[in-house]
Amino acid sequence: MANDVINSLENMKLTIEEEEVIEISDEGRKDEIESCTQSLIGKFLTCKPFNKRAAITTLKKAWGLDEKVQFVEVGSNLLQFKFQKEFDMERILRSGPWTFDNQALMLIRWKKGMTARNVKFDSVSLWV
Repeated sequence: MANDVINSLENMKLTIEEEEVIEISDEGRKDEIESCTQSLIGKFLTCKPFNKRAAITTLKKAWGLDEKVQFVEVGSNLLQFKFQKEFDMERILRSGPWTFDNQALMLIRWKKGMTARNVKFDSVSLWV
């Protein structure tokens, strides 16, 4: 079955309309990059599946930022938290540790050039 899907995808051809190039201006890219500067990247320290919608709802309430934070799923078990204010982002980063369903949430600041493939988490906050 997987081979059938691969063969179908390899045989696909774009129409003239679909081949149209969509240009993204430098200004548009700068705006998008700028929107990420007040972001944290997070990952739950778990191998088991969890309810992402419930996790996001719980975190918004715990952080007191119901409408002031945007959650974007950027990879497998990888979330981007976009904050409206630098103060809120710093407060969340320093106020941990954060958990959901007994799973620790690892957080790091977004940096220019960071992608879902090159994100590295090397620490997690714990209370003892």
